[in-house]
Amino acid sequence: MLDDLKYMHERDAQDALGIAEKQWRQYQHLFNFKWRAPRDIHDVVIAGMGGSDLAGKFLPSWPGLKVPLTILQDYILPKHVTTNTLLVCCSYSGNTEETLSVLKQAMSDKSALKIAPMVIVVSSGGQELELAKQAKLPVIVIPHDLQPRFAFGYQLRALIEILEQTPLLKASIQELTGASNFVKSSIEGWLPTVPTKSNQAKQIAQELIGRSVVVYSGTLLAPSAYKWKININENAKQIAWQGTLPEFNHNEMLGWSEQPVQKPYAVIDLRTNLDHPRVQKRFKVSERLLSGKRPAAIVVDVQGKNPIEQLLWAVALGDFVSIYLALLNNLNPTPVDLVEKFKKALDE
Repeated sequence: MLDDLKYMHERDAQDALGIAEKQWRQYQHLFNFKWRAPRDIHDVVIAGMGGSDLAGKFLPSWPGLKVPLTILQDYILPKHVTTNTLLVCCSYSGNTEETLSVLKQAMSDKSALKIAPMVIVVSSGGQELELAKQAKLPVIVIPHDLQPRFAFGYQLRALIEILEQTPLLKASIQELTGASNFVKSSIEGWLPTVPTKSNQAKQIAQELIGRSVVVYSGTLLAPSAYKWKININENAKQIAWQGTLPEFNHNEMLGWSEQPVQKPYAVIDLRTNLDHPRVQKRFKVSERLLSGKRPAAIVVDVQGKNPIEQLLWAVALGDFVSIYLALLNNLNPTPVDLVEKFKKALDE
């Protein structure tokens, strides 16, 4: 099925495979954002949900910040926010109600001369962009007509352009560009025209059919593993979870040891030589002790010579795996009808 180009083209009506193939271009997109912080930045809060806050989750792994970072997936502005907080409100659609709630609180506090955080909006349009323009807030406009999970590269580039204009980062755009070129060359091995026998992404997708997927990694690659989880849920409409070592060994590994006896799961380990040596050993010891108690892990040795190359390589592979899995499930990977139905039901 995955070597039938006609079938894949017909089922993939919105060309998710084409978007995945060109994702490297998003990392090189030039926003030309110009901004200077009016005061010192003591912490950063990134507000967003689902695919819209994915990029923020990558910042601790790469490039790392010199101040505390909070990823906010809620309606309420944290109490620790001050005038020295940089608040970045990310909503791809511009209509995400949780992020809008946070933005309105920040604007209200600003008008009342209370908290007054420094606010930047990242969006493709919608209410968020309108509110930002009315309040004359700095904005980065993301190209539209994509699902948020397919716009990850734009959002990461936007965050790096923002942060590079502060004392918090240095020369990260160059690293991002270099990593994007590495991803471009890697993607060539996962394209639809590459037959299954030579295509790692197609092979992994075939192993996931009909099973609940659990993606594990060390802390470094946790953001990429989280994107695998999102993609398998949204693209393949197949349940997936994500976990991280070493935390796994303090509780979750016991869950695999006994019940239920029948385990219709697929386990994926995203492994890297950049993980702490003890984490690398934990993967091996865990696999040995759980042998026969859980499905053998599909081990992915993540490629790349530095953290950003490995993070983006893992993202790209997961994109192709999830899209191929959707096609094996006889589904169009792009629509998320149930999410849209849920949003409408909330407003009834």
